[in-house]
Amino acid sequence: MYDLETRRRALALLGEGQSLNSVSRMTGISRSAIRAWRTRIEPARSGTDCTGRASGPAYAYLLGLYLGDGCISRQPRGGHALRIACADAWPGLIDACEEAMRAVRPGNSVCRAHTQGCTMVTSYSDHWPCLLPQHGPGRKHERRIVLEPWQQAVVDVQPWDFLRGLIHSDGSRVVNRVTRNVAGETRRYEYPRYFFTNRSGDIRRLCTDTLDALGVPWRQANACNISVARREAVALMDRFIGPKH
Repeated sequence: MYDLETRRRALALLGEGQSLNSVSRMTGISRSAIRAWRTRIEPARSGTDCTGRASGPAYAYLLGLYLGDGCISRQPRGGHALRIACADAWPGLIDACEEAMRAVRPGNSVCRAHTQGCTMVTSYSDHWPCLLPQHGPGRKHERRIVLEPWQQAVVDVQPWDFLRGLIHSDGSRVVNRVTRNVAGETRRYEYPRYFFTNRSGDIRRLCTDTLDALGVPWRQANACNISVARREAVALMDRFIGPKH
């Protein structure tokens, strides 16, 4: 959802004599959205007017996927494309991503494009910038990422689905192997743990805030990695998230 100031700037450009096409190219905002603002400039009170089914587990999951491995791009002939990169090693993830896109925008087509080791799951809609207002120029870790209040409300209701999207995109479940010397004897230990890796401090914070809300203990493994390793915490993550497949 675009804020009121963004809407006013777009309409001001129109008032200066810029064409609708020019303003759309300059701002990255669809012509249909700018055209609608001529009639009503105030943002909708919730995400439902513009964003279709921007609620429930499918949206929370898709939001997590987008923040990890997604991008939105404006198309040459108008409209926007949401693309989420899914590793071919996890066909179940590719299917889940497509299902979430179809659930959030049931009237729009979804396609898959294969590249080396990766499948881009893509859906076209004028509404993706409204559905995912974190869209903007530049890389996510180079700009501020903050959820809109209505998005946070969705995450508050569906925290596990949001967290599952984050882990399925930029996370992993691994088996940690360590070797220790105990009383002169070499012993090897194995235990599972979850990682979430993202260069954006804002996105990592969204992950850790959700973990805190769910009562899942975590620690900062390094500058870009969040680790969940306690036995009871991993068991809880296995129950609601599980490894990618």
